[in-house]
Formats: sequence, structure tokens, C-alpha cells
Amino acid sequence: MLRAASAALLLACAAPVGALAQAPAHDAPDEVLLDDLSERTFRFFWETTDHETGLTPDRHPTPDFSSVASIGFALNAYGIGVERGWVSREDAAERTRNTLKYLYELPQGPEESGTAGHKGFFYHFLDYDTGHRHAQVELSTVDTALLLAGALFAESYFDGDDPVEAEIRDYTGRLFDRVDWAWAQNNAPAVSLGWHPETGFIEHDWIGYNESMIVYIIALGAEENGLDPDAWEAWTSGYDPQWSSHHGEEHLQFSPLFGHQFSHAWVDFRGIHDAYMAERGIDYFENSRRASVSQYNYANANPMGWQGYGGGVWGITACDGPGPFELDYQGETREFRGYSARGPGYPDDVDYDGGAFDDGTIAPTAALGSFPFTPELSMEALRAFLERWGDDLYGEYGFWDAINPSFTYTDVELERGNIIEGVGWVAHDHIGIDQGAILTMVENHRSGLIWNVMRENPRLRRGLERAGFTGGWLDGEAP
Repeated sequence: MLRAASAALLLACAAPVGALAQAPAHDAPDEVLLDDLSERTFRFFWETTDHETGLTPDRHPTPDFSSVASIGFALNAYGIGVERGWVSREDAAERTRNTLKYLYELPQGPEESGTAGHKGFFYHFLDYDTGHRHAQVELSTVDTALLLAGALFAESYFDGDDPVEAEIRDYTGRLFDRVDWAWAQNNAPAVSLGWHPETGFIEHDWIGYNESMIVYIIALGAEENGLDPDAWEAWTSGYDPQWSSHHGEEHLQFSPLFGHQFSHAWVDFRGIHDAYMAERGIDYFENSRRASVSQYNYANANPMGWQGYGGGVWGITACDGPGPFELDYQGETREFRGYSARGPGYPDDVDYDGGAFDDGTIAPTAALGSFPFTPELSMEALRAFLERWGDDLYGEYGFWDAINPSFTYTDVELERGNIIEGVGWVAHDHIGIDQGAILTMVENHRSGLIWNVMRENPRLRRGLERAGFTGGWLDGEAP
């Protein structure tokens, strides 16, 4: 059965969750602002995802394709919606079951088209109409891991005797067990970034700190076709060049903040340590706190002289942007990119760039996805975004993906976004993974929901223990 991607049909597929009140003023109490932000961002997942297939858009409202990683964040969103009273448990369970069943039943195989994946992995993007591979995108190990992380949350959250909830657990197990992680070790023991049926494995492997820590934890947690602990050693073997002091904070570097957030969306790293972090005397949670503070400091210093930085506004990560252009900015040629990884530059004596690039584009998901690490600084950012840009940046589904107050050029043809007089360039899409980081991490800050549920998941615990994590809640201590 074909699944149309029109907004009208998608809305018709979802159970209504009631009318939204007008957005609160920027000086409203913290809980009022967080309630409003979370509900709007939840609605992105509930109202733009097809109820029967569970295919969540990569971006909206621009029509494109479904993102497998966005589906993983959507599976978190449904449980959050239940706990916050925005949808019934029955409706959320049905949506979750439909998603996992649909994905499991999609064809797999080595063909160049006509499948959704191979060896249990999924392609990065899937077409709405068929659920099959979009264009010639890669079979993605990290996007598959993010999807599976969402499925593990659903497996542990929907723990009732209801037949639909039992099916959720059954389909999660089937999806999880059929992934052949050993096959993806093209350069064993490391895991490849992905595979194309036309050309084979991508030559690069996941080595060194970034968002794909979740890949190894998920893969080590698999009893069927999982990885051996030496894979974690391969992953951490790339850490040392990344450890340095950056804008007042010594930590394991990765410039875009999503690399410090995505794995933390599901794993509570407070108080648990692998061998590398035990030697450094901190945990990964503290590392992400330092990375977030470093970005806050960078925004206040604003060494490149961009508009809008500081005064509570901070946060650079992978996001949409106004480019691609090379234009004069205050007498200097500057590069402006479209969708790209972004992050503060590093000192000259650090031999590691880690995705560093700054073109003045600010992404709300960067600061708001760090809520558990820097609650005061993230709340300051939330208020500053609303005070400075209000309805130009914040709407029905929460924040548009990004804003660039320095990009005020009116004589260029934009591929995405709009120039708003007195504001600058503003994205005209929401991006699913960025929405997911906001919703999940705000909820982890407020209630610890995803962390609390995932601590009880035996697959996650197995992955952490086989990676060498000890201490904290793994040993029965309170986080």
C-alpha cells in the first residue's frame, strides 16, 4: 500500500492531541517554557509521521524522505507523549507497534534498489511511498544504531501484558537480533561507517569520539551477530588526539555538539566509566558538560565577529545553513554553507579539527540538546532565542532548525530558508534528528524518563559492560 507524504494525510493518520495555546512570553516560568517547547516538538513527531508505517520525515515541511535516525527519536517521543499526557498509552503503543512491524517486514537484500536494507541494517533514508532505499544513499551503521536505540526504549517502556505491547517487544527483538554487526567490520575490529551495494564498504571506520559511541554499545549488546570487546578498544584508540583544552575546558573534543548529545539521548553516563575515562578522572557526562560550556564561552568571545552571538545565544552543530556561498563579510571573504556540520574552531596548537567550521549559523538544538549538561546555560539560551527572535524562529513545531543573523544578503538565490528583514537568514524546515535531540534531552533533564527506562534494558546493560563500563548505576548506585 502506498503511503502519501502530504501533510493533510499525515495529520489525518494521527490521533488529535488538542489545540495548542499561544506561545508563552520569553519571561514565563521555566516549567511553562519547557512544557510548551516539549509539546510543540513532540507534535512534530506525532503529526508528521505516518501512523501506519511509522516513517518519520527527515525534514518538514519540505517534502523529501524518511530518516531512519529520526524514527529512532520518534520512538522516544511516543513514550514522552504518554508520560506528559499528550496522547494515550494505547495510541502510542499502536503507533510504535506499527513502526517496528513495518520496518521488520520491509525487504532486505544486496540489490541496488527495491530493499530497505541489508544484513539487518537500514539505509540512511527511505522513500515514503515504498519504504525502500532513497536514491543511492548508504547503508548506515550509525543511523541503524539510533533506530535500534529508540526500539530498545520502546521495548522496555511498553512492558505491559497488552497484546500490542507484547508485539512491540517481539518486533524489537527480531530487528535487534538480525543485524549482522560482524559483517560491518570491514577492517575488524572497527565498524565501517556504511556500505553501498554499488561500491561496497565505505573506507572509513568509526574510530575516535563522536556521535557513534552508540554504535558500539548497541553492537556489543547483541547476543546474535554482535561484536567482541576489542571493538571498543578500536573505537577508543582514536581518542588521544582529541583530548585538549578548548575555550577554557579540557575535554575529549568533537566540535559539533550533536556528537556530545546523541549517544546520551539513551545512555545515562553519569558515574559510569570505561577504561579511558577512568584514567582521565571524569565520565562521558562530564565530558559533554565541558564541551557545552566550551561552546558557551566561544559564543561570548565571538572571535569571528558574527552577529547575534553571546548574551545567552550559543550553540553550533550540524544543521541547515544559508549557503553555499563565498561572500564578503566586513571586508573579508567568508564561506557560508548549506546543511553541514558546524562547530567552534580549535587553538592553533591542537592537531585536530573535529568538524570545526563556523559561518555564523546558530542551531537551537545545540544549546537545547545540552539541557542535562548545562541546565542554566540552556535555559538562558531558550529565553534568549524567544526574546530576540520570537515567532520568526519559533512556531507550531517548536524551533526552526537554525538562524544566521549575519547573513542579510538579499542579492543571492537561496536554496533553503528565508531572509527576514531585521533578523537575517532563518531556516524554513524542522529536521527530525535535531527535533529529537531537543525533545529527548529536555525530558532527560526534567524527569530522566529515557535514561530511567534504558537503565533497565538488558541489551543496553550488556553492551556497556562488554565495553568495560563499571561503577555508578551499573553497580546499583543512584545516578
